[in-house]
Amino acid sequence: MTWQFSITGALVGILVGMTGMGGGSLMTPILILLFGFDPKVAVGTDILHGAIFKSFGALRHRMLGTVHARLALWMLLGSAPMSLVGVQIASGFGDGADSAMGRIVGGALILGGLGFLAKTFISGRADDAPFLLRRRDRAIALVIGAVCGFIVGLTSVGSGTFFGLAMLLVYPLTAQKIVGTDIFHAAALLWVAGAGHLAHGNVNLHAMAWLLVGSIPGVLLGSQMSIKIPERSLRIAFAFVLVLSGIKLVGVPRASLIIVIALAVGAVVLTVYVVRQLLHTRQVTPARGSAQN
Repeated sequence: MTWQFSITGALVGILVGMTGMGGGSLMTPILILLFGFDPKVAVGTDILHGAIFKSFGALRHRMLGTVHARLALWMLLGSAPMSLVGVQIASGFGDGADSAMGRIVGGALILGGLGFLAKTFISGRADDAPFLLRRRDRAIALVIGAVCGFIVGLTSVGSGTFFGLAMLLVYPLTAQKIVGTDIFHAAALLWVAGAGHLAHGNVNLHAMAWLLVGSIPGVLLGSQMSIKIPERSLRIAFAFVLVLSGIKLVGVPRASLIIVIALAVGAVVLTVYVVRQLLHTRQVTPARGSAQN
């Protein structure tokens, strides 16, 4: 099984490139639910894949000057050691997709989906002025790093959601600075957590290599593509996918029925949207033709 991993990596990479959304939260449930990975191996593979994957974006943002390096460093001081604690705990779980580890990942996905949904609708206190960290700001960064870093090391979920949401709520940074700082910090954190998972044997190197074959060109391609679906709508859909994946992994009663109903509702909403767009296009085209005549 090789090309399946590459296609998966490409699809996730394109999604990240087009919308700026984190692909890590999506990759872990895909590896567990579609490819049958043991949860801790899925987490480890996803984290090390994300370390390499996000390093490209981190370097780019650093070149563009959209990284608050000091803030990223203070968060890393808290997140790096706590991520290794999460790795250690994850490595202690037994095998099997129905293990406690699977339920923990599912719970993190639900929280991540809700956090991503909140992040979509919350606007930060954007300010173009230079932001100098005070002692209070550094202390908060350490706490954010420690809490979220532990979750990332344990589940791989949150490197692109929890940190960004926390910065959005706490620090007066522009959207570009939040994204750049988030990606820069996430790349460094994932290298630490990924090395920990690799040392514990929780990484499928074969799968990771083939995921990268698809994801690296995918993110470069996606960044050059334009999409007709509004970004907010796509982000909302992404959040619901995370929540539904979490419901499946947690083992909620009648989870399959809940997912089928949710997908059916989503399909109806998408169909209505597409029909409305087609009707709008047909109305605009004759109007332009009449104006030219």
